[in-house]
Amino acid sequence: MTDTPQLAHGYEISADPARIDAERVHHWLSTDAYWALGRTRDKQDQAIAGSLNFGVYDTASGAQAAYARVVTDEATFAWLCDVYVDPAVRGKGIGTALVGAVRDHLRPHGLRRVLLATADAHGVYEKIGFRPLDRPERWMALAFD
Repeated sequence: MTDTPQLAHGYEISADPARIDAERVHHWLSTDAYWALGRTRDKQDQAIAGSLNFGVYDTASGAQAAYARVVTDEATFAWLCDVYVDPAVRGKGIGTALVGAVRDHLRPHGLRRVLLATADAHGVYEKIGFRPLDRPERWMALAFD
């Protein structure tokens, strides 16, 4: 799919870093996201400061409803990570719309690729155009314990 998914009525997406509710994002990720359980607030604040951040906000209350972070040089590569939708608003297509907006924001930069890792949301990302790596045997990782 290459069309931008429609965001549910009553929500808006913003890449304005001043709108990020860092406390809420930290709570979501450190207590409910399998990839970030136990992440410290300092570590999360560093991640936010060094990344391109996206939020979905309730237009009536202004409360943040979802989050996504991109680590990128804005020239050749990007890594989409920390995508999280508040459980109270899941099932409304907010995650799909958020990832579509991130894709559309990055497209004009001429990046060669955007990577992500997921254990359980392949369907969300496939709707936006993500596919498994063509040659995963070429990729390696350096993990610090």
